[in-house]
Amino acid sequence: MSPAKRRGILIGGALLVVVVVVAAFFVLNGGDATPTAEAGATSVESPGAIDPQSAITEYLQDVSENNPDAASRLTDAAPAAAVALRDARNTLNPSSLTAKLTVLQPTPAGAKLTGGTFSMSWALKAGQVWTYDVPFQLAQAGGKWLVRWAPSLLHPKLEAGQRLVVSTAVQDSTAVADRDGKPLLISGPGGLRPVDGDPAPLLRSALTGQVTAAAGSGFAVERVDTSGKSVETLFGKASAEGAKALTSSLSLAAQNSAQAAVNSYQGSAMLVALDTGSGDILAVAQNSAAGNTPKALNGLYEPGSSFKIATSVAAVQQSGLTATSPVDCPGVATIGTRTVKNEDFELGATNLQTAFARSCNTTFGQLALALPANGLQKAADELGLNADYEIPGVKTELGKVEPAASKDEQVEDGFGQGKIQASCLGGALMAATVASGKAITPRLWHDLETTVVKGYSPPPASVLGQVRTMMRAVVTSGTGRAAAGAGTVFGKTGTAQFGDGANATGWFVGYRGTVAFAVVLEDSNDSGPAVTLAAKFLKSL
Repeated sequence: MSPAKRRGILIGGALLVVVVVVAAFFVLNGGDATPTAEAGATSVESPGAIDPQSAITEYLQDVSENNPDAASRLTDAAPAAAVALRDARNTLNPSSLTAKLTVLQPTPAGAKLTGGTFSMSWALKAGQVWTYDVPFQLAQAGGKWLVRWAPSLLHPKLEAGQRLVVSTAVQDSTAVADRDGKPLLISGPGGLRPVDGDPAPLLRSALTGQVTAAAGSGFAVERVDTSGKSVETLFGKASAEGAKALTSSLSLAAQNSAQAAVNSYQGSAMLVALDTGSGDILAVAQNSAAGNTPKALNGLYEPGSSFKIATSVAAVQQSGLTATSPVDCPGVATIGTRTVKNEDFELGATNLQTAFARSCNTTFGQLALALPANGLQKAADELGLNADYEIPGVKTELGKVEPAASKDEQVEDGFGQGKIQASCLGGALMAATVASGKAITPRLWHDLETTVVKGYSPPPASVLGQVRTMMRAVVTSGTGRAAAGAGTVFGKTGTAQFGDGANATGWFVGYRGTVAFAVVLEDSNDSGPAVTLAAKFLKSL
């Protein structure tokens, strides 16, 4: 996501039977100013292609290359197509998929409708390839040619409301358990289903896909109706032998608490929680207002003042400051060529801990300007925001922090505006690093390894000791006081403007004991509700 250009004054602030079922249309299915994210906001051309040949060949290429978003833009129902293509791929979990044009009907001059046939070839379990032909139609609209979307483009027998199902057995059993052995997903007649309460709706497709990958050689692809009843077996044969349940890192208790917390908020809310010892992803939750794409795991947002954790690491490690070092917190300050304001307060001569707890932008703009151009990037690297991991079943982005391109940008970066970006998962990982003093490798599975693409080394213990002291002060005497009743909580609030500056996203990142968390509220224009939501989550654990 490209960060938005700011205007004027900036305020900083996820035994017997195993049956896998996935709906083809389901998705894994103070001193603060608020940051909201434009995760993935891009400008796109008018959808479609200039001629029928291009429309269908580009669509099939995108399907083969597992690019559902690009493929959907070549259809006349992009949102439905993207969800269905993505989740059908996750459900069948092929080693490869090949979609090839076999027949394209001639298109007379002036015609606005044509069609043909293409083949779909899924390389499924070892040595098993499922191939069939699919009829299609193309229509012209607005001068562009589009593929007419229908469920039958996934399989010619698939009708509206029906789902593709991968079955590996026929009796009820646990398919995926949480870290404590409690069932999360149950397999049985009609396919895979969540336990009562549907505790991890955002991760359903991710969990389901890995069950398919881990299944034995016996399995069948079926289509089921809206009630989950099998209509017919389309390919293969399910095994009568059982399969071992997979163990997820999720905690059913934490996941339920996180989901209840975000559901209590009216606007768009997301929450991620990590175990600071093991790196287990304990909970990934979004409410309906946040949508059904896993933004909690990969949506990048300006972090606002929550990034002052990194600025503090840099100030302590690179500038030699401590929590008790004297600093100045004027209400308004010209820093370089930027005019920076706090939100209707000034502290005057104070210390770093108080400026951090009250979230003083003018202080942190000055601290940032005194650093080398790559000073904040170095601190962000040590907190994991530029790390990269491949977690089976999910796509993650932690953040993006680069050296400032100018002194003005460096000032803004100091309180989490400028071009600084982080995800909800990234915020939780940053807090977990401070809490544990070690590099955290997030994991969703106990059976499947997370691949470290780019790791990191944490700040020295002496530096983190100072930052922990400051994060505790946020809750005892600063902008996070609403979390004081939830136990010994350490945290940092944040708000960050985006777009034209009229709206902002609220953050609260922190930890209590071995649980690190991040809360992101889109368009909340205040970090207060994020603190309240985090407190609800922690109190219910």
